[in-house]
Amino acid sequence: MRYLSTRGHADRKQFCEILLEGLASDGGLYLPESYPQMDASALSRLRQVWQDQGYAALAFEVLSLYIDDIPRDDLLALCRKPTRLKCSARKKSFRSSPCRPWVKPSPTCS
Repeated sequence: MRYLSTRGHADRKQFCEILLEGLASDGGLYLPESYPQMDASALSRLRQVWQDQGYAALAFEVLSLYIDDIPRDDLLALCRKPTRLKCSARKKSFRSSPCRPWVKPSPTCS
C-alpha cells in the first residue's frame, strides 16, 4: 500500500518510509492512496477474531490491511508485544489485570 500527502505532492511512499517521518515533505498529512473495502462478512470475521483470539490478533488483522512492507510475522510480533508489557504500578501483565480500570463514560460526558 502506498501513502500520499493531503497537499498533493506527487511522491507515493510505503508505510515504513513514512512511519517516523511525521508530516510529508510538503507539510501535508499522509493518507492511504486507497482504503480497503470491508463488507458485512469481513466485519463479522474481524469480530470473531477479536472474540476468539483477542485484541492483538484483531490489531494485526486491521493493520495488515494498511501495512504490507513489514513481514507478517514481524507485524504480528509487534501487535502482540504491548499486551505482554508489565504494568509497573501493579507488577502484573495487562492480560491479568489492567493498570487502570475500565469506566463507562457518563451519558452527559462531552
